[in-house]
Amino acid sequence: MSYSDETEADAYFAMKVNSDCWDAADSADKIVALNNATLIIDRLGFCGAVTTEGQANEFPRDGDTVVPEDIKRANSEIANALIDGVDPDVEYENLKMISQGYANVRSTYDRNDAQPHVLAGVPSVVAWQYLMPYLIDPRTIVLNRV
Repeated sequence: MSYSDETEADAYFAMKVNSDCWDAADSADKIVALNNATLIIDRLGFCGAVTTEGQANEFPRDGDTVVPEDIKRANSEIANALIDGVDPDVEYENLKMISQGYANVRSTYDRNDAQPHVLAGVPSVVAWQYLMPYLIDPRTIVLNRV
């Protein structure tokens, strides 16, 4: 189940410029993209705990009963990027490329400057900005006692 449905995503993109790819996509592609976007979001590490043990997605969390609007917006942004042809695997492979030679003969990579949203598999920096407040600090150590 997706965080945002097609109607919500359509309304979100109706308020944005440069949403031509989303607008031109058919309903089936939009639904697949929204579901894939939810899978991408659910692979991330979030603060707090899911509201109900065994719930389908990572949100709602911490006793909330609704999914935050930022998560729905991130879901829509990721879906739009996927429809626009952004491939998270290719983005990851190209993560460090800073220059490319003539006719792909030479490529140079910068291994010191990694974009965190690409490392996390999120194909949209706008979506990443919506998600960031909910993410657990990767430098945090969490211990669970059993």
